[in-house]
Formats: sequence, structure tokens, C-alpha cells
Amino acid sequence: MTGPILVFGRNGQVAQELALLSERTGRAMVFAGRETLDLADHTSIEGLVDRIGPSAVINAAAHTAVDKAESEVEAAYALNRDAPAAMAAACVARDLPFVHFSTDYVFDGTLERPYVETDPAGPTGVYGASKLAGEQAVAAAGGAAAILRTSWVYSRHGANFIKTMLRLAAGRDEVGVVADQIGRPTWARDCAEAALATVDGLAGDRALAGVYHLSGAGDASWADLAEAVFEISRGRGGPAAEVRRITTADYPTPARRPANSRLDCGKFEAALNWRTRPWRDSLAVCLNEMEL
Repeated sequence: MTGPILVFGRNGQVAQELALLSERTGRAMVFAGRETLDLADHTSIEGLVDRIGPSAVINAAAHTAVDKAESEVEAAYALNRDAPAAMAAACVARDLPFVHFSTDYVFDGTLERPYVETDPAGPTGVYGASKLAGEQAVAAAGGAAAILRTSWVYSRHGANFIKTMLRLAAGRDEVGVVADQIGRPTWARDCAEAALATVDGLAGDRALAGVYHLSGAGDASWADLAEAVFEISRGRGGPAAEVRRITTADYPTPARRPANSRLDCGKFEAALNWRTRPWRDSLAVCLNEMEL
């Protein structure tokens, strides 16, 4: 492969982990965020692809504010549907591998088992609907495109659940956390490494194009995840609190969250010879890198 990997997104969790991987491995990547171009402008996206001359493209940019999306509908669709559509079209025209991140929110969360890629989508809010529209646009463009649905992403970067828990624990003894939503926490670094593996796979075999699920291994509720965060943090002298288990009804939000966000990663593991890392293992490494 010649040319750098062009990554759309600069400040998000996955993009920042890709930047760290670039530094550590020497793999050339160019990052383009909202500071670089208007992601809703198809012409500027295509022009950037021409200027960079990448060997592959990864889209790690999105409107991820789930609750704000309910009132920012146009912005959500511009970033989550229209921008990926333009990226996919640019990649098809240049025969470039394209990796696009999506979300568990494309499902309604009513199944009692982990979701597989062929399960019917049924988003319950604007965020999930706009991400599903993005998936459909990428798939319609064709080409060597892989869509990676992930869930409950955390890292030491930006705003996320584990950083919120640590911040709250620094100022109180008890934190109420929802215990009736189940998912599979995913470290952003695992997403970044999987994206690179997918790029390499697509470069050698265009038949790998399609939709895949990617998450940490093992189930957890938000309360389980909070307890794990506090246990590790407490052991390292960091902030910790007791978890008071509450229900979704106790913590109403503008956007409805799926009760079941578990993603079955068997297809991705088989296609890419990938071993999904247990979320507790990834969490321990992530927290070890944070200054608690």
C-alpha cells in the first residue's frame, strides 16, 4: 500500500487512538477534522482525498452526542449520513478501502441475545437513525467498504462514561448508575487496531467488504462497568465511590437507550482472524495509562 491512511476525525476517541498508533508504529496517517474541512461539503471531502492521495480511508468522525441529536437533527444527519456517503463515493471512484464506524444504536435493544449483523435494524432515536442512514449510504455506494458497528466506547480521551464516573467519584461517596441496560464495553484502542486490521484485510481481499460487529468481550451493565472502574481506581489510590443501582426509568434522558446493546463479534473474528479482548482486560490497561 502506498500513501498514508486518511482518517476523518481528529478529536474523537478512536481518532486519537489511531494517532497514538501512528506514532508508535510509524504507520503514516493524515487526520482531518472539522477544523480542516466542512464534513458536510461533498466537494471538500473529495478534494481532500485527491490532495492526500491516501491508500485507504477510515471514518472516525460522527455526531455522537446522543441526546443533543434529538434537537440537532440536521447536524446529526449531515455528519452521520451525508459525510460518510461522500467519503464512500470518493473511495469507490478511486478504488480505495474504506472503513466506517457505526453503532449499536441502530438496534432497538429488545432482543434477549447478542445482535448479529443480519438482525433487523430499528433505531429509537435520531442518533441511531442517522447512523443507520449512514450505513445504508456507504453500502449503496459499493466498493471495498467495511462498516464496523461498536458499542459503549471509552478511552482516556474526550468525554466518555469511565471519565464521567471518575469525575463524579472525586466529589461524592455514592453514584447512581443504570443497571438494566446491558452491553459490551469497548476500548477505543481496540477499535483503532481493528480498523487498521480491516484496512489491511480489504487491501488484500475486496470480498471482506460488509457490515461487522466489534466490541469488547463479555457482558456488563453500566453499573457493572462503574463498579469495575472504581475497583481498579481504588486499588491505585484514585477516586472511587459506591454504586447505587438504578433503573432506566430513574434516569430519564431525551434519547431512549437500547436495553440490550450486546453485539456478537463472531463474523469479524472469523473474517479478520481477530480475537476480541475481554472488556475488563482492556479497561485495566486503559486506566493504567490514565493519571488517577
